[in-house]
Amino acid sequence: MTENNSPGVRLRAAVNAERPLQVVGVINAYGALLAERADFRALYLSGAGVANASFGLPDLGLTTLTEVVEEVRRIVAVTDLPLLVDADTGWGDDLMIAHTVETLSRAGAAGLHLEDQEQGKRCGHRPGKTLVSIEEMRARVAAAVRGRRDEQFVIMARTDAYSLEGLEAAVARAQGYVEAGADMIFAEALSSLEEYRHFTQAVKVPVLANMTEFGRTPLLTVQELGEAGVRLVLYPLSAFRAMSAAALQVYQTLRREGTQQSLIEQMQTREELYEILGYYDYERQRDARPSKEKKS
Repeated sequence: MTENNSPGVRLRAAVNAERPLQVVGVINAYGALLAERADFRALYLSGAGVANASFGLPDLGLTTLTEVVEEVRRIVAVTDLPLLVDADTGWGDDLMIAHTVETLSRAGAAGLHLEDQEQGKRCGHRPGKTLVSIEEMRARVAAAVRGRRDEQFVIMARTDAYSLEGLEAAVARAQGYVEAGADMIFAEALSSLEEYRHFTQAVKVPVLANMTEFGRTPLLTVQELGEAGVRLVLYPLSAFRAMSAAALQVYQTLRREGTQQSLIEQMQTREELYEILGYYDYERQRDARPSKEKKS
């Protein structure tokens, strides 16, 4: 049964309202508040983001569904923006994939993407990837559809086939995944605007382009991708990379100079933090509570 304003409904509405839809990655609830402040309409939780930021681990499928769900709950608790979640390969067989969909939906996610790599997955922009057969991935997609309790929850299928099998094979896989029930397609690691144009013309559902930095895909603009038919543009870890570089600079400066004085102009102020968090509203609510009567 579908709720009129479920997260999946909101994500689909955003895809239709903004063409292409910019989807920005957040690593935690505070990041979601910042992205909302910047007027994004949709958020993304990266598997790499959870592994890197929360556990200090590489993006090699080392985190679990339970760990990702906890981050989902924290993010959706502070924002109504729809959240697309990286579900890697689904954390198991078909039964587990259906459970993954149901669990993420109950946690408040708007949708997920599953990829066609083998269980021992790698970053999509690294060498050494291996793929499951198109039949196995179609079975994954079908299992995800079976696990859906809200028919508007988005099932996105990611294909990593381009870098291993070529463009036409990636297109054929994507078409097969759509036939199996995928609502949208994540075309990983394409290398040119012309390839995106060819892909979107051949695949008749919304296609996502991953504009991750330092990868195999050039950093194309929203306008360029929109003109090529792309419907979603993803920036999975842009803010995390910038935050990490800034944090390292702060730590090094503190260690070297023994003071943060030279960094103050680069910092968010206490007042800015309080304004984003709504700190004073919380404080007023606490101050408005009746005082406890003194014990006689």
